[in-house]
Amino acid sequence: MIEYGRVADPYGVRGWLRVVVDEPELLAAAPVWWIGGEARSVKESKAHSGTLLAKLEGIESPEQAQLLKGRPVSIPRPAAGEGRYYWSDLVGLEVVNEQGVLLGVVKQMSSNGAHDVMELSGDRTRLLPFVPAYVKQVDLQKKRIEVDWQVDW
Repeated sequence: MIEYGRVADPYGVRGWLRVVVDEPELLAAAPVWWIGGEARSVKESKAHSGTLLAKLEGIESPEQAQLLKGRPVSIPRPAAGEGRYYWSDLVGLEVVNEQGVLLGVVKQMSSNGAHDVMELSGDRTRLLPFVPAYVKQVDLQKKRIEVDWQVDW
């Protein structure tokens, strides 16, 4: 689960909630939210003044909505898509070159504006561009990234 926002307060007299969220379109598209660890079906949601308003199944009054105030709102993490990866999934993977030499382990990911960059820890710190020209294969099951990169680069 990924936390996308927090219940701010009740909205109106029919049990609507105001949710503070950075990416309202992702949360609005989800049919079920987990609020404080409990699944809640979303009847309707809409953007309003920089927040997201939502009507949830079983919440019919402002008093019921008030009980959820301050709780985190989570949804399952969407699939990254073919050939795309969440940075958090790459951290900790071994990086080997095409000759089978271990170059290091992904310590962190960052972006330099032009492309994503892997920081590797190992015998020395390395920065490798995370682009198709160098990244040949990512195998999340084997926890391994194969790259076209020489040891002395």
